[in-house]
Parts: sequence; structure tokens; C-alpha cells
Amino acid sequence: MIQFVVDVLIRAVDLALIAVGLSSVYSLIRFPNVALVQYATTGALLALGLQLAGLPLIAAGIVACALVGLMAVVLNIAIFERLLCAGSAIAMIGSLALSMVFSAVLLAVAGSRAQRFEVEIAPPLRLLGARLTELQLISIGISALAIAVLALILFRTDLGRCMRATATNPVLARATGIDTRKVTNTVVFLSGVMAALGGIGLAVKGEMSAQLGPDILLPVFAAAILGGLGNPLGACAGAVVIALAETLVTNVNFGPLFGQPVLFIPAAYATAASFLLLVLVLLVKPHGLFVSEVKRV
Repeated sequence: MIQFVVDVLIRAVDLALIAVGLSSVYSLIRFPNVALVQYATTGALLALGLQLAGLPLIAAGIVACALVGLMAVVLNIAIFERLLCAGSAIAMIGSLALSMVFSAVLLAVAGSRAQRFEVEIAPPLRLLGARLTELQLISIGISALAIAVLALILFRTDLGRCMRATATNPVLARATGIDTRKVTNTVVFLSGVMAALGGIGLAVKGEMSAQLGPDILLPVFAAAILGGLGNPLGACAGAVVIALAETLVTNVNFGPLFGQPVLFIPAAYATAASFLLLVLVLLVKPHGLFVSEVKRV
């Protein structure tokens, strides 16, 4: 049982940071940025490249996160602000097109083969009978810290108050003197950092390739929608629920139901199970588990 909980937690942190970044941006610019999962891939590949160039892994991760955050701001100013003038649906289609461009560029630069960070291999740790690696434990800690820092920013700083005001009523926020464009770009930067950190956390625990973004696109969106798209902290709860569904469906022995001693569902079907859960929940709560004041597209 403890091992099952640990497995759910590990999968949840894989999704949570990127889903939180997606929901944070959506609360302000009001369209789901599909390209955000490619920011995660870019962050992981940048960190790997910087490590191969001689930087320690921690320094490489920090620099990669900062660069991806800046890239997110530049793309928001150069592309998405203009597309939003034509409507949210156009901006979403533009983000999908940008995601495809990212896929092609990353595939051309990094190749299709799987790659790994250079990390020391150590035996798994024992925690209350559960097995997990040191890297998994560090990843959980860093993810929890990053989400806690974001929560403090949202609820204990002027930026958080300005963000909530802008998300609720941007016209009134501008009338009260809030620089809504600056607030939006700051949140876009933070979302890029969160996505890159999530991508690095995913990659450091195993292999990665240029296809990392498309592989996590559906689970990340499911987590963000389930938590109430536009609700950053709700996305964390959504990530836990999706991780629970994926882990449960691949760890339960369904053999007795079909008259067989052993029958496990292949891991490839985990995403289908999470989306089935998403549909069932949305039938009861159409706006997700935690209703946001921002309507979805």
C-alpha cells in the first residue's frame, strides 16, 4: 500500500508543475497554451546540453529554467498577444501550430534517440517499506517547494493580488492602476520556469527525447482541466487524481474478473483510463473539481 502511494506521488509531481503553469497562464490570457508542454521538453534538453558543456546539474537546471521563462515571455509578446486580438480560439490554434514547430526543431536538434542526464546511480532507498530512488525523493521535494513558493506569491504578495485582480476583471484592474501587461508577462515567465522545472524533473528520473512534450500533453491537460482550468492550486489536486487513476489501472490485477490468475492492463492504456475518469468527473462537475472564476474556452 505504501509503495502504491509513493508511485502515485511520483507520477503526480511529474504532471503537477506543468499543469500548474498551464492553469496560471490560462487564468490571465484565457486560452490553453498547448505549446507549454514543449517548454518542458526545451527545459530538459537545455539542461542536458548545459550539463554536457560542463555545468553541474543544479546550475544547468537553474539556467535552463530561466532561459525557458524568458523564451515564454518573448513568444507571448511576439505571437500570442497578437493572436489574442483575433480571439482565444485563434490563439489556441496558434499555440498548437507553435507546438508542432517546436517538435520539428527539437527533433532536428536533439535527434530521436533517448538520452539521459549524467547522474550517479545509487541503490533505491527504503521508506516505510516502499522503494524509491534518491532522485525521485529530490524531485518530489523540489516540486513541493516550487508549488509552495508559487502559492506564497499568489496569496501573500502584491503580484498575487494583482494577478487575481487581472484574472477577475482586467478592465477594472487597469483602471485601478495595475499594469496588466506586466503582470501577465511575469506570470508567463513563472509558468515557463515551472514547465521547464517539470520537464527536468521528468527527464532526470529516466530517459528523455524530443517527444517528451507530446507524450505528456494529454495527462497534463487532463490534470489542469480536472482541477478547474485557471485554478493553479486546483491543478495540483487534478494531477494527484490523474496519477491515482493511471497508477491504479496499471497496478490492479484484473485476472479474477475474467477467470484468469493474472491480468494487468498495459501501461499504454493508463492515459485512456485517466481520460475516462476525467469525463466521468466532468459529467458531474463540468468546471472541474475546483471552480475557477475564469471560464474555459
